[in-house]
Amino acid sequence: MIITDHAVEELKDPTGILSGNRYEVLVSIEVPEDDELHSENGLYIKSIFVQDGDVSRIAQYQIIERNTESILDFELEEDEEAQILQYCNEAILS
Repeated sequence: MIITDHAVEELKDPTGILSGNRYEVLVSIEVPEDDELHSENGLYIKSIFVQDGDVSRIAQYQIIERNTESILDFELEEDEEAQILQYCNEAILS
């Protein structure tokens, strides 16, 4: 999986209940043709990135086909999720 681009929007908690900062991160990805996740239409991952003190995590994510906006019923592998988390840390917190 190759990350090609991203867009970030900070999410505000109007209730003040949630701790830390939350961001909606749209990460454009490319996957090899032989990967089961591959789509001719292109893909992006819509994730909620949470930064709370020294801890950061991906609270949730969806894999979305670009042209159809269809949510794909796939889960990222552990190393792919770690790659997204690292990318978010670098893109948002730097």
